[in-house]
Amino acid sequence: MREKQKVRYSYGVLERQFRKIFAEAERKSGITGENLLVLLERRLDNVVYRLGFADSRAQARQLVQHGHFDLNGKKTDIPSCFIKEGDVISWHSNSVKNEYFKTMSASLASKIVPGWLNLDKEKAVGKVLSLPTPDDIEAKYNIASVVEYYSR
Repeated sequence: MREKQKVRYSYGVLERQFRKIFAEAERKSGITGENLLVLLERRLDNVVYRLGFADSRAQARQLVQHGHFDLNGKKTDIPSCFIKEGDVISWHSNSVKNEYFKTMSASLASKIVPGWLNLDKEKAVGKVLSLPTPDDIEAKYNIASVVEYYSR
């Protein structure tokens, strides 16, 4: 249970959301634990964090909730929506004038982006090149104990 709480806390997911994501990971073919981590990585708030637009997942979640991002050209404020391959994440046109955007875009050059994402640092636009694989995720969790917890 403690390991499950670590995963939940680090991704900023509530228990009900986590249970639903776990159920979907179980339905997919393959290893349930790896599917769970891939689904958690595909959330929009996590992708915003991975692109370097926010310093933490909580900050990324708040930025998304406040409508600062466009997903494929449409404003979105749902941090839990899953991204797909080929999706484009960009700043909303009104948010570009924001002071946070100016300071963030200056520090964007030093950010390291995972291989499954692409970041245009001058335009501050991210693109999902492929879905994350278990090898792309630096899992510091014992995900087998999470699967064991839910399978009892």
